[in-house]
This record gives sequence, C-alpha cells and structure tokens, in this order.
Amino acid sequence: MIDIVLCCAAGLSTSMLMSEMIDAAKKRKMDLKIEAIPESNLHKREPLPDIILLGPQLSYCLDDLKSTYEPKGVRVAAINMMDYGMLDGNAVLDMVSKMKGE
Repeated sequence: MIDIVLCCAAGLSTSMLMSEMIDAAKKRKMDLKIEAIPESNLHKREPLPDIILLGPQLSYCLDDLKSTYEPKGVRVAAINMMDYGMLDGNAVLDMVSKMKGE
C-alpha cells in the first residue's frame, strides 16, 4: 500500500482531488491510502506517509518540505497545476507511479 498525503491551504480542493484519485485507483486496482489535509497539520501526521503531494498554491513550500521529509524517506512533489485544476486523478496517479518507480 502507498500512503499519500495531499496538502493544500485549507484541505477543500484537495478533498475533491482525493475522491477522483480514489476512484481512479480502484479502476487501476492500486492499493492506496490517501488523506487530504491542510499544510498547517502536516507536522502532526503520524505515521509519516510514503508521499506528500502539494497543491500548486503551496509549491513555494516544496524545497522546505523536501529538506524536512525526504531525509526521513518521504517523497515530496508539487501537483501539476493543470492536473490539479482539472481534478485529474489519473494524471496524479501517473505521477505517483513514477515517484514510486513503477
């Protein structure tokens, strides 16, 4: 199972993307756990996820979050603005697959 956290400013738009990703993952038979949370709650998340995906509005945090979480084995990336805006769960899952080396 791949444990994924989607982060945005308030958690609302990522919740919609999360639903699309869950639907797409079922069709692909991918074993995922996906949670959408505000960035302000990320430090409280236990256990650490495998992947942290940032909404485009948080791309300015990417370098800081990478330096905090990647040494702990967590991959961190920003979601493409177009995929995010279109709620393209399949495209985001493609990104997750590439991050996991599949």
